[in-house]
Amino acid sequence: MGQTKQEEEYGYDLFPERNAGKYKKGSVAESLLTFNHKCQVMLQLAVETSDTSYLVGLFKDRHFACEDCDGTVSGGFDAATSQIVLCQNNIHQQSHMNRVVTHELIHAFDHCRAHVDWFNNFRHLACSEIRAANLSGDCSFSNEVARFHFGMKQHHQECVRGRALRSILAVRKINRQAAEKIVDEVFDTCFNDHAPFGRIPHGKKDAKFAHRDYENRNRYYANL
Repeated sequence: MGQTKQEEEYGYDLFPERNAGKYKKGSVAESLLTFNHKCQVMLQLAVETSDTSYLVGLFKDRHFACEDCDGTVSGGFDAATSQIVLCQNNIHQQSHMNRVVTHELIHAFDHCRAHVDWFNNFRHLACSEIRAANLSGDCSFSNEVARFHFGMKQHHQECVRGRALRSILAVRKINRQAAEKIVDEVFDTCFNDHAPFGRIPHGKKDAKFAHRDYENRNRYYANL
């Protein structure tokens, strides 16, 4: 059976369980159950310890789903169901899970705050991808060193730009040149939008202080 237009254009083909029923019983199912259990355990740890653990309170358990995905992705935010998908077959380390949870929570935050038109407005999508790459730790110094990427001027910005571009190309049918143009158009504004932190967090403790500062940002003026 061929893919539907939605699957092809919106990236749902990367998340087969979004459109399929329960997987069949047998050795494959047993393997997936093992992946699922590990995913659930790591998710719980991420919820308790990640930089954006306070954001999790906005989302009930049903808003997280551990599923088998295409090998090229680690997670996704399904705007149609307001659900964060965690790719149980591709996330094998707790640090990776923490980053994916944080990344997707930024998308969920944008979904609630900004009424993002994920399916029709590439600028909206690009902005959220820039923010998620910037604020999730995807481009932290330690992660970039582990990837053997370092030494460039404004390296963090270039990392954010590159990861946002790859995310857009993975889930939308758009050519690279057009995607680069869209990312460039919104980059400065979205890169400097640090909500709900107020600044780029560099760890759990810093994220909590940053979020507190963001929450209190108008208090002084309100008391004048």
